[in-house]
Amino acid sequence: MHLTVFGATGGTGRLVVEQALARGHHIRAVVRTPGKLTTVHENLTVHQADLFAPEALVPVLDGTDAVISALGPAGRKDTSRVCARGIRSVLTAMEKAAARRIVAVSAQPVLRSGAGEPFWFRTTVTPIIRAIYKNTYADLEEMEQLLSASEAEWTVLRPPYLVDKPGSGSYRSALDANVAGSSLPRADLAQALLDVLDDPVSVRHAIGVTGA
Repeated sequence: MHLTVFGATGGTGRLVVEQALARGHHIRAVVRTPGKLTTVHENLTVHQADLFAPEALVPVLDGTDAVISALGPAGRKDTSRVCARGIRSVLTAMEKAAARRIVAVSAQPVLRSGAGEPFWFRTTVTPIIRAIYKNTYADLEEMEQLLSASEAEWTVLRPPYLVDKPGSGSYRSALDANVAGSSLPRADLAQALLDVLDDPVSVRHAIGVTGA
């Protein structure tokens, strides 16, 4: 497949690029600072572009089979709304480039119903997490709303706390529900993002994903 990856220099994005190349995909990585992406591969093309300028994104989306967004805020105090603003721009460019499929990273606490979570967790832990990271989850919630309102064939993955340790090669997931679990290696999230690309059941759904 020909894939376009946004957020390719982030912790998850770099792993998406590496794993996608290992699977034989052709990758266009859209970045702000090319020097931050050190991966070199014959099937990798790095494009420097303004994420918030849709017209600049159309050329890198032309002919793509799917888009992966690994966009994320710089920290809990980040109020730039990079995910929502970025996805709005990407969706506009996708429409102009006639691209349809997009898979994006969200987060477990965005699911308001708490479906799939133990009662004690969603009534004690989740409210605290939402309060601490309110900027992050407001941004991701808006991003999900933009995807839901679009004509794109979207899928959102909602992981718990992400950790930088070796992946296990497996994970647990649930359609339109969270999965009880406190953390997930970024490598396993990258695997899940790639796994759902050609899964028709996942289209226009959010998927909870956590460690195996």
